[in-house]
Order: sequence, then structure tokens, then C-alpha cells
Amino acid sequence: MRIDIWSDVVCPWCFIGKRRLETALASFEHADDVEVVWHSFQLDPGAPDVPVETVAEALGSKYGGGPDAGKDMIDRVEAVAAEEGMVWRHHDSLRVGTLDAHRLLHLAHHEGGSALQGTLKEALLSAYFVEARNVADHAVLREVAVGAGVDATAVDRVLGSDELADEVWADIEQAQRFGATGVPFFVIDEKYGVSGAQPADTFTQVLERAWSERTPAVQMVAGTVGESGEACGPDGCAVPQQ
Repeated sequence: MRIDIWSDVVCPWCFIGKRRLETALASFEHADDVEVVWHSFQLDPGAPDVPVETVAEALGSKYGGGPDAGKDMIDRVEAVAAEEGMVWRHHDSLRVGTLDAHRLLHLAHHEGGSALQGTLKEALLSAYFVEARNVADHAVLREVAVGAGVDATAVDRVLGSDELADEVWADIEQAQRFGATGVPFFVIDEKYGVSGAQPADTFTQVLERAWSERTPAVQMVAGTVGESGEACGPDGCAVPQQ
């Protein structure tokens, strides 16, 4: 079974949603048969590659109230993250663009499939939220990607070009076709869409439902256990009585 997830590496609810999905998968009987593939989405495509403000300042400017209001918003989301076992430094996070980070996530998938891509996704989210690093800076991106196991030569090639940008745009367009206006957005087994960082129990319910529909139980339409018609079994074949 495949789970496709659209998210951004600077989206707090995307990180929280990732943890909640992982909680659901930890107790899902068929987790070893689940592949998770990450797709690109940019919450703030106009964000600069060279930062000029913190996220708190940007939020305060966008919604009003100044940096203090922005800090209050961050406090609330950090409290939710803490419930999922994460300690962030989001107050220090910078408002930056994520196109290059997404291009490296596509590279990771090309180089090592969903496993390597998932490792890099976690590393990028942690770099931004836990370490408050600039995930638009090429030196930071190179360090994080290579540390996650992506080939250094390939990383340098991608960061030195526009390679894989078309795949980023294709992901964003696909999300729009699905009707996703925000992230995280999950598609379970190409059938069920889940919008937002839903509770782990919600993910568990959707996973169980999707799996049951992949391997439906046999519906008995004639006879019941112990009352079947003539048949052969380990003890031989039933013979009609004269």
C-alpha cells in the first residue's frame, strides 16, 4: 500500500502530521508493506532564498500584531509539537524559500527510492524546526542531504542547476488537481484523501479501511461453516447416502 504526502519542509503542521502518521503506522499490522512517498508543495513561494526576517516577524506582519503576536502563534504550535515528542526552536526559524530543498527530495527519491527520500525529509524538517537552520542556504542543504546519504556529486549538480524543478512544479499542480489548498495532504492507496495533521487514530482508521479494501474478506453466499454442501476435505470426500 502506498501513501503519497504533499508537504513543505517549513510547514509546522506537516512535521506534526508526519509524527502522527508514524504513530499510526507503528501499531499498523501491515506497516512493513506500506511505502511513503513525499511530494512537493510550497506554502510561501515568494519567500526569499536570503532571509530578511524570522517566521515570527513574518506572521506578525501578515496577520497583525507584530512579532509578539507571531511569537504567540509559534508558542501554540510548539505546544502541539511537544505533545508529539518534539522540541523545536521555531522562534528562531527564518522565512526562506524551499524550492531547492524540494529539488533535493526528488533527487533522493531518484537515487535511493522512498527510503532515502524519507530520511532526507526528516533531516530537512529537523534542520529547520529543531536546529533553526536556513534550509535555503546551499551549504546547509548540501550538508543535510549528504549527511542523509544522498550522493555528494549529485547534490552539487542539482544545486548548481535548475534540475528537477519541473518535478516540483508537477507535484504542486497535482495537488491543485486534487483540490488541496493547504498541507499536509495525504492520499492513502490512491483512494482516500486526508487533509491536515489529523490525530493518529484517524490515520489508523483510514489505513485499516484502505487495507481491508485491498484484501477484502470472502463473503459467504451459500452455506455456512459446518453446514456446507458436499465437498472433499482432509478426511476424504463426502459420499451421498443411498
